[in-house]
Amino acid sequence: MPSHSYYFDHVFLDAGWQSDCLVTVKDGVISQIDPAPSPSSIAAAESIKGWALPGLPNLHSHCFQRGMAGLSERRGLSSDSFWTWREVMYRFLDRLDPEAVEDIAAFAMLEMIERGYTALAEFHYLHHDPQGNPYANRAEMAERIIAAAHKTGLCLTLLPVFYAHGNFGGQAPQEGQRRFINSLDGYEQLLGDTERGLHALQDGKIGVAPHSLRAVTEQELAYLLTLAPESPIHIHIAEQLKEVTDCVTWSGARPVEWLLDKMPVDHRWCLIHATHMNERETQQLAASQAIAGLCPITEANLGDGIFPATDFITSGGAFGVGSDSNIEISAAHELRWLEYGQRLNLRGRNMLALEAGQSTGEALYRMACRSGAQALNQAIGSIAVGKRADFVVLNENHPSLAGHKSDSIMDSYLFVAGHDAIDRVIASGKTWVMGGRHHHHDDITRRYQACMKRILS
Repeated sequence: MPSHSYYFDHVFLDAGWQSDCLVTVKDGVISQIDPAPSPSSIAAAESIKGWALPGLPNLHSHCFQRGMAGLSERRGLSSDSFWTWREVMYRFLDRLDPEAVEDIAAFAMLEMIERGYTALAEFHYLHHDPQGNPYANRAEMAERIIAAAHKTGLCLTLLPVFYAHGNFGGQAPQEGQRRFINSLDGYEQLLGDTERGLHALQDGKIGVAPHSLRAVTEQELAYLLTLAPESPIHIHIAEQLKEVTDCVTWSGARPVEWLLDKMPVDHRWCLIHATHMNERETQQLAASQAIAGLCPITEANLGDGIFPATDFITSGGAFGVGSDSNIEISAAHELRWLEYGQRLNLRGRNMLALEAGQSTGEALYRMACRSGAQALNQAIGSIAVGKRADFVVLNENHPSLAGHKSDSIMDSYLFVAGHDAIDRVIASGKTWVMGGRHHHHDDITRRYQACMKRILS
């Protein structure tokens, strides 16, 4: 495949903003960066106006939940919480067949790539039919997620979820969880079938995802770690106070404490939420090299609480962000609310920029790119040689960016303009979004609308 060169007005490299830069792409990967190109090289390249950022990785999502956005915002007879929201989710997923899963996933991924994400770790746990029986092809639902990624251009790390129990200590699952449940043998087959399906994607990778400490036993968790020894491991943990209390009742230890003590947690791991940690857990998780996977919009929507991000990064920890329940999909807004949560909790400003004079937007974006790449086990998150050629280009004519220079452009994007400023998105060297719209926008949206009318009728 011949190489293709882009001449950027402004591009955000590892060393910072660079003006008048030539980036050459071959086979979807950045092969050369020239910060001082010759006039002839510039003339032969495709010129791109605006401010080009690396695409942000989305390290945690349940795509099917995009279809239930807005269905749980009505007060119940008792006090509402994550646990009452979960019952709404169980009722919604009973309506989903494979075609609906693909249509909803494609629409969620469409919004992701139009709004600043170019890669996704999909925490995929809807495996079986509405009666809880495996499909003839165990990877039927996983292949629908793969098909949606193919339609939209997202780089995909697919995380088939192992879910066997309803609460700590191997308790029996609930009826509403029947579509998730697998034996270890069934999960191992699912993992293999899914990995074969990922061959359809240029950059498709697989990971292992024990759902939570509620859903696996210690023995099952230890076995899961042997199934894909080079792959990422993602797990929900310490999202809710009830989860912490139940874990202490079962084991005498808090969830993060138990995991760090019992399992070889290292750079392969991504702990999703980890909202409720004490000081010792925070420091130990930071030292483990694992990524904290934070989803501030969903965590706010579910009333989870606020992750101790300031203490965590001060201790050397690393975080990325994800869209989780997809109640709102926006890379910029996710990072904005991560910072705002710390401001509300600690009553200060610029909490996640640790050095004097540092741009808060740049600090957030760099950390989320670097950590997201690690969590997905993909060569992404940076405009550098050897990385996937993913660029999110901000419209230089957007009113909220007018007159700004490189020292404030990232802050203006994240805290003011948001995803409305995105003009163009290039993923794996191919333009998928122009003028803020994906080139399959109308078809994917039309299918989603028809799907939602069908399943909500």
